Amino acid sequence: MSHYSHAKFVLSAPDIRHLGADQGVEVAFAGRSNAGKSSALNRITRQKGLARTSKTPGRTQLINVFELDTDRRLIDLPGYGFAQVPVEMKKKWQRALGEYLQQRKSLKGLVVLMDIRHPFKDLDQELIHWAVNSKLPVLALLTKADKLKSGQRKAQLLMAREASLAFCGDVTVHAFSSLTGVGLENVEQVLNQWFGLPSKQDTSNIAPAS
Repeated sequence: MSHYSHAKFVLSAPDIRHLGADQGVEVAFAGRSNAGKSSALNRITRQKGLARTSKTPGRTQLINVFELDTDRRLIDLPGYGFAQVPVEMKKKWQRALGEYLQQRKSLKGLVVLMDIRHPFKDLDQELIHWAVNSKLPVLALLTKADKLKSGQRKAQLLMAREASLAFCGDVTVHAFSSLTGVGLENVEQVLNQWFGLPSKQDTSNIAPAS
């Protein structure tokens, strides 16, 4: 059984002051509003309705917290860049996003989701540069990999990995599909490392997160 199938929703917060204790380990998921973030979280946790998906991108307006155990949490951050919403609301989201990324001490890794056909747009790059400057490891996840044929997918992945070297930081790049499960094992290996979980599915000797 996957470590992540136990994930359960615990709260939505408008800002970090409502998130609860800043302890244990958190891994955050961020991306443009149409990058498929909710679908990816649902696939990783093997739960169809854990993170809400919407046909209208940009509906995630709050910081959503999913608990794996008492020490480990997945964080779904507000989508950025695409949503057709009032400017003031967009500014409010961006502020909440920035505060979380800059001030949350339990944040140990950032997953930046990008459509494999359009990787590393300006806002994605800004986010990754910030993480690298903060010595935070990044998983650049190229979503919707099922939209490309195998050869195209490999070419895009190779190109993205070469582009990621310019960040001069701990940036891992993998292709991923919520629909087919392509790249799911790779994602889990990275998450396991950040969370301090065993790679094998033997969870009987999991040490508390430090």
